[in-house]
Amino acid sequence: MAEQVSTWWARRQWSKGAAVPYPVGTYRSEWERYPVLIRQYHPEFNDGITLTQIPPLAEVLLVWQCDAGHVFVATPEEQRHRPGRERRKSSWCPDCAALAVKRRPPTIAATGAALEPYVCGHPRDPNRIEAGDDDRCYLCRRLDGSAVTRERLLCIVTPGMRADLAVETGTARSYRWVCPRGHGTWESTVERMLAGRACRTCRNAAAGAERTPVGEAFVSVHAPKVASAVEADLRQRFDARLEFDLRPNAVRVARPFFNQLEVWPDIVIPELRVAIEYDSVGRHGLEHVGRHEEKDRRKDRLLRAVGWEVIRVRAGRLRPLGPHDIVAGSVSERLIDRIEDGLAAIRGDLIVASYRRIGRL
Repeated sequence: MAEQVSTWWARRQWSKGAAVPYPVGTYRSEWERYPVLIRQYHPEFNDGITLTQIPPLAEVLLVWQCDAGHVFVATPEEQRHRPGRERRKSSWCPDCAALAVKRRPPTIAATGAALEPYVCGHPRDPNRIEAGDDDRCYLCRRLDGSAVTRERLLCIVTPGMRADLAVETGTARSYRWVCPRGHGTWESTVERMLAGRACRTCRNAAAGAERTPVGEAFVSVHAPKVASAVEADLRQRFDARLEFDLRPNAVRVARPFFNQLEVWPDIVIPELRVAIEYDSVGRHGLEHVGRHEEKDRRKDRLLRAVGWEVIRVRAGRLRPLGPHDIVAGSVSERLIDRIEDGLAAIRGDLIVASYRRIGRL
């Protein structure tokens, strides 16, 4: 059970038999990956104990203050896993995160109004306002021109739901559907399935991934454009040094990665089957830390499973994740030299040298 910092510190003094059980700087390397937490922690709020004296897994209640001035209490474990899907400073502050939640406008259901069913017998969706045609609901009009039948949907719904689905077809009730290609399950209504909103992984793969063999690089329409000037500079310097085909921007993987059968490294080298990533903590210190670090590890595992290797350039005091990662402070010609050495260590110096445009200084 988590305890106050003063109680926790006194207990550690007794167990270790020392006035200072953890000297200043003991856990500096563990906390360097969380610059936002370093900024939000204040020793004066925590009996003068610095953050580098507290183990990241300690069950101790600490006082934090966000950039907006909100003061709150949380354990180190809660703070390290606080960042969610939003890229913003306030994601490490529960008060700011609550204020950032978008409020949905009230629906018909919220007003408590009673909704009569359609003439066809299907219930009205309280979140949908039908205009004009009151005789037939939206689902009936979809059924008239849809090639997807109820029998076809029964083939991919989970067995436990088949009996209910035969009766409940057309209602707003959600079911758990199973992808016939093994991409997993998802929650959806019959109405959405008839509208074509089936497995998202299958829909995304139809844009090119399903036509590409596993482990091959290709040009994907889903891949995001380069948004960072640092990544663009790294790509330009790398292309000026080595004559690789950098047009492919995706690699086909065997298992889905966030509803995609492809991953998008910053630099894809099909000739060597090596992917290069540039990682930094970003403007607000939230990128590639905490739970986002596990996403990077999973991406690397998927690439290595199909015969690729990964070189990550880790900036902003980020620690290496793989055997070929490079810790660097900025993009320079020296960094390109180190990447070239990493490629040579993976695939051989003679192979890499054959693609060299200019000699190294």
